Amino acid sequence: MKKDPATLKQHYFDDLYNANVDPWDFEKSDYERKKYAKTIESLPKNHYDYVLEIGCSIGVLTQSLLKKCSKLLAIDISEPALETARKRLAKEANVTIKQASIPDSFPTGNYDLVLVSEVGYYLSLRDLIRSKELIKDNLRPDGDLVLVHWTHDVKDYPLSGDQVHEVFLKDPNFTPITDFRTKDYRLNVMRKN
Repeated sequence: MKKDPATLKQHYFDDLYNANVDPWDFEKSDYERKKYAKTIESLPKNHYDYVLEIGCSIGVLTQSLLKKCSKLLAIDISEPALETARKRLAKEANVTIKQASIPDSFPTGNYDLVLVSEVGYYLSLRDLIRSKELIKDNLRPDGDLVLVHWTHDVKDYPLSGDQVHEVFLKDPNFTPITDFRTKDYRLNVMRKN
């Protein structure tokens, strides 16, 4: 396990999005398209009342997620990313887009699905554990949690994707439903006991 470096700060992401509106090629990447389709396909329920998407970025996955819920709160730390997401989702009535970071400005709610896609490894281990507790506290009983993370090591990131998933999988308050892995990413679905 890596030494516990600090959580990446907002300026790290703002700089990326100011230099390139889509720094990870979410809109055009075949890899991202397939991963998003698998994420949506993995949802255990056909419909959710209230969903929290942590790390919505420019809103590409958010668009697909909207079809599965009545109400969606999509958050991201980066305002430049959210500007693009707001334009993309401007006609969608059931989504709220908000600048927030976890764990410090975690939006409290009564969610029946929380999606953490490609953001957990930006946190220090301490902040990840705090975020896990906040997710648990704000997820309804029998609510679902979906984690999706790149599994290759990235020098800038405090944690690996597998480390993120293991923190949640070791918590007895979550029951694993799905553990799916490709050569590049891992997807876990869990249910709150």
